[in-house]
Amino acid sequence: MNMLAYLIPVALFLGGLGLFAFLWSLKSGQYEDMDGSAWRALEDGDDKPMV
Repeated sequence: MNMLAYLIPVALFLGGLGLFAFLWSLKSGQYEDMDGSAWRALEDGDDKPMV
């Protein structure tokens, strides 16, 4: 039972830290273009037509 006195505040702190990190990532625009990075990774960058 004594251990819960330490674990509950640690769990609340880590949860708050995770929430802060998530809200910061929303504010900084990390989720604006979800598909753009995926397509850029697949694109080879050669825009010349093959002749």
